Amino acid sequence: MPTTELQYGIHPGLRFASLLDGHGACRDLGWDDVRSWRIDQGVLWLHLERDDEHARRWLREESGIDPVVVDALLAEEARPRVEDYDDALLIVLRGVNRHDRENPEDLVPVRLWIDRNRVISLRDKDHYLMALREIREALIKGKGPVGPGELFARIADRIMQHVEPVVSELEDDVDALSHNFDRLETAEVRDKLADYRRHAIQLRRYLAPQREALYRLQLEDATWLTKRDKVRIREVTDRTLRFLEDLDAIRDRTMILHEDLTALVSERIAQTSNRLTAITAMALPPTLLAGVYGMNLEGIPWHGEPWAFGAVCAIIIAMFPIEIWFLKRLKWL
Repeated sequence: MPTTELQYGIHPGLRFASLLDGHGACRDLGWDDVRSWRIDQGVLWLHLERDDEHARRWLREESGIDPVVVDALLAEEARPRVEDYDDALLIVLRGVNRHDRENPEDLVPVRLWIDRNRVISLRDKDHYLMALREIREALIKGKGPVGPGELFARIADRIMQHVEPVVSELEDDVDALSHNFDRLETAEVRDKLADYRRHAIQLRRYLAPQREALYRLQLEDATWLTKRDKVRIREVTDRTLRFLEDLDAIRDRTMILHEDLTALVSERIAQTSNRLTAITAMALPPTLLAGVYGMNLEGIPWHGEPWAFGAVCAIIIAMFPIEIWFLKRLKWL
């Protein structure tokens, strides 16, 4: 009987196991059903927790997969890639982790082993990929994939659909910063630019090899990959390429904004230096005059006159307008 509601993590290490009926629906299985599964029953989709001991033991002892492939599936580090083994494929993709909303650019791996009769996907316990849930919901409604090739094509498509909002949000953030560039504090602009550039670089680090992996899939001769599946994978590849171009544009824009920020800071420093120089120049003649009249020597004009101090102050005050006019003529002010 087809599954009517989503169930996850009922069995240790097994997020879910679905038996595709070939018509877009599925039936959920447990570990016992998985162990008794036969090829003639239909395509089996297993989604395991990579860091759970039950799942690791089943892969090593009961899955029938080559130990070299099992080691690759259970490896800690996983860059996007595709490796072919006869008529089966080892695939690693990266997707958005919905459990880590603070760092959406830190794409997490989903590892897949796919052959004609079985699809095995793995992710860590603390990783949550919304893309897989959506495919399961489609299977519940009877509108899901009917074979392993279509299932993988949908997984790749959904994964990249959830990357798109992350790239778009980063673009919007850079746009907002460029529009408010002159109204923000220098330190705040510098910090935001560094964050945006780091996010773009981090996303590109995963999406560049992912695009290469998806492109290679179009050239694979696996019998379970139909022409329609490859067309869908090509569309996903094109979308990934567009994301890479957008990330390159974001990186370039942040570099230009950083150069503009450096020029703006330099201009402000130059203006401040000019003002200080102008103030110093304005203070020089009165200082010289005050120094001359401060000498304790005979023969200084107006020496001993009671009105001399007021006269000197008046001369000093009168100097300022003349000096301001002169400095403006020199374009120092």
